[in-house]
Order: sequence, then structure tokens, then C-alpha cells
Amino acid sequence: MTTANGYGDFALVWRLLRQARPYWPHLGGLLLLSLLSTPLALLTPLPLKIVVDSVIGSKPLPGFLDPLVPDAAARSDTTVLVLAVCLLIAVALLGGLVALVSSVSTEYVGEKIVLGFRARLFRHAQRLSLLYHDSRGTTDSAYRIQYDAPSIQWILVEIIPSLTAAVFTLVGMVYITFRIDWQLALVAIAVSPFLLLSAWIYSQRLRHRWRDVYQLDSSALSVVEEVLSSLRVVQAFGQEAREGERFLSRSGESLRRRVHTSFVEGVFGLLVDLITTLGTAAVLFIGVLHIRSGVLTLGDLLLVMGYLAQLYGPLNQLSTSKATLQRALASTERVYTLLDEVPDVVERPDAQPLAHAVGAVAFRGVSFAYREDYPVLQDVSLEVDPGTRVGISGKTGAGKTTLMSLLTRFYDPTFGEISLDGIDLRDYNLADLRNQFAIVLQEPVLFSTSIAENIAYGRPEASEEEIVEAAKAANAHEFILGLSDGYETEVGERGMSLSGGERQRIALARAFLKDAPILILDEPTSSVDVKTEAAIMEAMERLMHGRTTFMIAHRLGTLANCDTRIEIEDGRIVRLEQQRISAKGEEATNMVQWLDRSKGIS
Repeated sequence: MTTANGYGDFALVWRLLRQARPYWPHLGGLLLLSLLSTPLALLTPLPLKIVVDSVIGSKPLPGFLDPLVPDAAARSDTTVLVLAVCLLIAVALLGGLVALVSSVSTEYVGEKIVLGFRARLFRHAQRLSLLYHDSRGTTDSAYRIQYDAPSIQWILVEIIPSLTAAVFTLVGMVYITFRIDWQLALVAIAVSPFLLLSAWIYSQRLRHRWRDVYQLDSSALSVVEEVLSSLRVVQAFGQEAREGERFLSRSGESLRRRVHTSFVEGVFGLLVDLITTLGTAAVLFIGVLHIRSGVLTLGDLLLVMGYLAQLYGPLNQLSTSKATLQRALASTERVYTLLDEVPDVVERPDAQPLAHAVGAVAFRGVSFAYREDYPVLQDVSLEVDPGTRVGISGKTGAGKTTLMSLLTRFYDPTFGEISLDGIDLRDYNLADLRNQFAIVLQEPVLFSTSIAENIAYGRPEASEEEIVEAAKAANAHEFILGLSDGYETEVGERGMSLSGGERQRIALARAFLKDAPILILDEPTSSVDVKTEAAIMEAMERLMHGRTTFMIAHRLGTLANCDTRIEIEDGRIVRLEQQRISAKGEEATNMVQWLDRSKGIS
């Protein structure tokens, strides 16, 4: 079966098998353990037949037991009864031991495979462009990594081995039943086409239904993530009840879909039970007639009925697992939809390394649009010499941050070229290129770990002395020492246990420690008070020294010490002001150029 997205059942299972290639020996072991259930299932009804026919009745023991039981013992009812009881206990113990080993092995192998699959998904999700995550939301990717990825365990470790064992058991049961009474065997297996047909019909519906359920679950989870990450705003506006209703609305729709899908599965299960019950009734009716006519003994009929219960077990499993498989494949399909997303920013095969850039940056006719009908930047051209401080101003939404996102290759230009040291950014190794930038954002991003680890995020191998020196340069050392655990203080989720100014100074310390040749400061002082701003500006002055710097700010006073100032309006550079600062800090030259809004800088 192939879905609307083009993912067929076989194609998905084959991709999962390739994903689990390192674990094929483990999966083979699990399959062998599953196959051990076939002979155990064949032996399970045998003690009852021995008791009925050879202890209560006068029939001899089954022929295959003759080499194992001496003639004298075979003539003693008590000995035969003890033999049957011991056989019953041995089969039960062996079955329990196989089940125990299989359970532990299944858990171990399954969790190892899922962990590897999640790691692959997580790495891929990190490589996808910001545009993908901005449009889809991060919660959807998180849901697929956390909740859809275990589908590889359900299919490869649980469903496929159990289905394989069911097929072998089914073949064994049919063979034994034919040996006992071929007419009863034919009656018993006559129901199998109806089971398989009903399974095929229902599985067509279930994949689509489960895909919708998972999408709704992801949507409900996105409400939780969005509200909890913005809890201050929610509480400030008193919208807790409203957000609760929004969560209930989306979760309620998921609940209704789940219940309806479970109803469909339940109806299918009822149909399977009805078909197998009809088969059992027919075998029982014909079997009693055969006993009366002397074709069968009572023990043979009991043996056939015991095998029949186990014959229909695999048939039921083959039928219901086809439907259950669609539930797992719906998750698998969502996982591979994510894995098949191609990153917008791709590293070229012949990308060249970059150890340490000089810092010469050039924008040449750069245009960019998130969508074809929504241009953000249009024909932007700008030459920046190494060590130049560039101040960027403009209204909100003019394209300032997008310009810097293009410089760091979070996106690639729709048209035009951006070069670093005379080479197109797209010709560099992507990791090396991004290692040339230190970024300080308006809302600094901290991770829920220690202050020391946050400062060393760009250089995890940095020594304690280097971390302290970076904090001192950022005017952060004193307040850090005043905290309960100093540099080992946990900052909480997104650093919310610290003030805005403290978070910003830690972000500056991170930039100092990285020591990158190009610095991007995106509104670094817009959210702090005047006193804190002065301390941050002093630290930034040290940080900018000798580096090519791009500083975005609304307040023009923040850009006073910049060599070049540009103003962006509607995605174009409309004003260029160049000034040179002497060693004494006095303005030596000052040139202002107003640009035609329909053109860039030539």
C-alpha cells in the first residue's frame, strides 16, 4: 500500500531495516527466540492428549515418545500420568524462560535502536534551516523525535519478529492438524482468506487516521510549549483560562480522533473474533461427528481443538498486526518526512576550510525573500574593510537582522553574493565559516546549565582561567562571584534566574572567550537600564577592538563609535554615513551619502 505522500509499507519497512543495519545480528537473535515459540506451542496440548487417551483411555502413547519411554513404564497408568505432568511443567518452564530472555533482549535492542534513530533525527533537525523551523514550529520536530521515533522499535523488534513467528507457528499447526484429520484442517483454515481480506480493508483506513491523530497531538503539545515559554505574558494579561481552553480544544479534537480510530480497530477486532469463532464452531461440530463415526478419538479432538486455538492465534495476529502495523507506519512516515527535508543551506562537496578570517566582508547585489511574494532585502551592496565597525539602523522589519542572518549563512541570498575575504560564503566549510562569528543578541540565549558552561559554550575546551578572564572583560566577574555557587551557579531554563543585564554580560563573556574575528551585536542594550547599559557598552568597546563589527540598534547614540553607519528601509540601504575616528577619539572625516531608494550602493 502506498499513501498520498508516496511512502509504501514495504519502502518504509526497508528503510527501517537499513537504519537498523548495525543491529541485524541482535534482531536475528530476537527472531530465533521468537521461532522457539513454535515447537513449544506444538507441545503445549500434548500432555492433555496423553492423559485423556493413554491414562483415562487405553490408547498407546504417541509413536514419537516410544524411544523416550521404556515399555514397562508405558504400561503403567501412574507412570504415564507422571510423564504427562512432567512434560506439562517442562514445557511451561521452557516457555517462561524463553519469554524472559526474549523480553529483556527485546527491551535492550529496542531501546538501543530507538536511541540511535533519535540521535539521527536530532542531528538532522539541527541542520535544517531556520526557515523550516520558523514555518513548521520546533514542537512538531520535537514530537517526531520523541514520540514518533519509537516506531522503529515497534516494527523491527516487536511486530516483525512476532509476525514471523506467527507464520512458522501457523504452518506447523496446519501440518499437524492435517496429519490428525485433513477435513478438520481444511475447515479450520477456510476462514483465513476472510481474515486477511478484512485486515487489508481496515489497514487502508487506519494509517490515515493515525497520521491525523499524531498531527493533532503535536499541535496540542505546541500550545503547552508556547504557553509555558511565555508564562509571564500569559499571567500578566490573565489569559490562563483562555489558554487552557485552547489546549482543551486541540486536545479534545485529538481525543475524538483517537476514540473514533480505536472504535474502528475495535470493530475490526470484533470481526476477527466472529470469523474465528465460526471456524471453531464448525470444527467442533464436524469433530464430534468424526468421533461418533470412529474416525477420531476424544484425545485427538481435544488435541485438534488445542491446536485450533493456537492456529487461530497466529491468524488473528497476522490480521490484527496488519492493522497495528499501520499505526506504527503512520509514525514512521512522519519521521521520514522530517528526514527527507533537505536543508536550504547546503555545504558544497568541495567546500574549502577557513581557519581564521581577516574580516573583509562584501555584499554585492544581495536580495532575499522568505516567500516569492514577500521580499525582505532588495539589491543590497556594501563593502566592509577588516576591523571596521558598521552601525545598522532602521525601523522594525526593515531587514536588519535578516541581513546578519545572511552573513552567518543561516539563509542563502535569493540573488547576489556575500563574500568573506574575497571568497563567496557558499564556498567555505559551513562549520568553519560560522566559527568566524561571535553573536550577541537582544535577548541573550542561555542554557539550563552552569554559568561557566554557558560562557564556554563556543569553546568547551576552555580552561577555568580563560573563562574567568572572559567574564572580567565582560564586566560579569563581580556579580558572578556574588552568586551562591559562583561560576557553578545553575542559571535555570533560558537563564531566567538571572536579570536581563546579567544574561547579557554572560553573552558578552561568551563572545570574548570565542575570540572570533567578526562580531555581530543585535540590539545588545535595548532591554537594560542606563547604568547596566554603560557597563555593557564599556565591555563592548573592548570586545569590538580589532574586530569587524556589525551593530544593530534603534538608538543612534549606541552607534556613535561606529566607523560606518547605514540605514535600512524596506529592505534597501537608503543612507550611508562614513566617518573615521582618530586615535584621540575625535572625528577626522565625515561623509554622508543619501541613496536612491530604488538602487543599492554601486
